[in-house]
Amino acid sequence: MRFISALKTVAIGFALYASSGAALAQGGGQGQAEELKKAERSAVAEKNAKALEQSGTPQLPAASIPVDPQNVWDLDLSTGGRVRIQLRPDVAPNHVERIKELTRQGFYNGLKFHRVIPGFMAQGGDPKGDGTGGSTLPDLKQEFNWLPHVRGAVSMARAQSEDSANSQFFIVLLPRLQLDKKYTVFGRVIEGMQYVDAIVPGEPPANPSTILQASIESDGRAPVTAPISPAQPSASVPADPSPTSAQPRQ
Repeated sequence: MRFISALKTVAIGFALYASSGAALAQGGGQGQAEELKKAERSAVAEKNAKALEQSGTPQLPAASIPVDPQNVWDLDLSTGGRVRIQLRPDVAPNHVERIKELTRQGFYNGLKFHRVIPGFMAQGGDPKGDGTGGSTLPDLKQEFNWLPHVRGAVSMARAQSEDSANSQFFIVLLPRLQLDKKYTVFGRVIEGMQYVDAIVPGEPPANPSTILQASIESDGRAPVTAPISPAQPSASVPADPSPTSAQPRQ
């Protein structure tokens, strides 16, 4: 019953967010289109939550879903190869949309893994490289879900506020289930985990590993093995001024 109540809470939250998004969109133009997209994605997540509630018994989503190139995030790393990440828009639609948007802007190209703790996680996605940076896009409302922080899980880093995720993410090296429902899991590595394991450790690393190229698989970009020029201008604004912002804790 506690699980069902939690799902009801999530569904109500999504419904409220969808209606407020529609109200904000009444100004028209590009802002209206974006808010309508957010409302639509939230409605899909609400529908999924209701379906689980009506089943009468607690259910967990599949650890992986059928591979759809439109929802596979490819990271070509300086550690030697491509990491394929299955995105999960069914549980974190707005976080997945953010990853796709920044990826197609070239935002992640050339960024470092600035915080890598053996046996815990590898964190990247910060254009400042010190854990305080982000994109110029607004911070995201949390989409905490029931996907666990197991090995290979990909989750959004954030500052103290639950709604402060922006561009930084981390890949879990070994299970850290105490992070569940405190950070938004939006995907999982389905191929190339050996290249994640090879990311140079450190806080920050002396010679950090980098993302040579990030792409969405359906866009058909060939793997790269050498650095490419990052997108210009390189968006960089801190989501939180503290030096510990956007950092998951062990």
